[in-house]
Amino acid sequence: MLSVDNLTLHYGQSQILHGIGITAEPGKVTAVMGTNGVGKTSLLKAIAGRHPYARGTITLDGQVLDHLNAFQAARAGIAYVPQGREIFPLMTVQENLESGFACLPHAERGVPAHIFELFPILKDFLHRRGGDLSGGQQQQLAIARALITRPRVLLLDEPTEGIQPNIIQQIGRVIAQLREQGDMAVILVEQYFDFTWGLADRFFAVTRGTVSLSGEAGQISREALLDKVSI
Repeated sequence: MLSVDNLTLHYGQSQILHGIGITAEPGKVTAVMGTNGVGKTSLLKAIAGRHPYARGTITLDGQVLDHLNAFQAARAGIAYVPQGREIFPLMTVQENLESGFACLPHAERGVPAHIFELFPILKDFLHRRGGDLSGGQQQQLAIARALITRPRVLLLDEPTEGIQPNIIQQIGRVIAQLREQGDMAVILVEQYFDFTWGLADRFFAVTRGTVSLSGEAGQISREALLDKVSI
């Protein structure tokens, strides 16, 4: 299980996270929701080692991850799919996938067959440049690249943003399949309320850098959550 406790983060003189705390369990989708600018992406970046935090504790399966950088977080089993996808535009799909090998031992550096079962289109586009893919195809590639690292925790930042409806449905099915495997915790930051409401097992609403509402699916009402995450 991933546990974030009392996390504080700054950008310069501005404090973004104010002692925030969340938990995420294997075999469950944990949604972090809120309006723009409340600190959702900052939280994911802190967990993924992309941005330093001032105080607090991040623990994975009982082991404290003490201010890791991005490479160390990936080695610890945390995979991050950022908002904007960060595909290498001049590299092929194959090369983009292989860029996920960096944190793996040499013996494990291969693209598992199940990646193409989750995202069949990528097998047809292995030699196409990443920059030539559509937004939806790039999102699939970004998630596939993260999964190649064999993560224990998968962080997804706005995976439906700018994506056509049929690809959104496919991404939802992939997330559901990953949950059913039972060995990975998925943390989903998402503005698309209906997508998240139908998929998540636990919700954390963030307001001004702290958790303002949390609860399990079935224990928290749609109206209460919508009130917290709407402008």
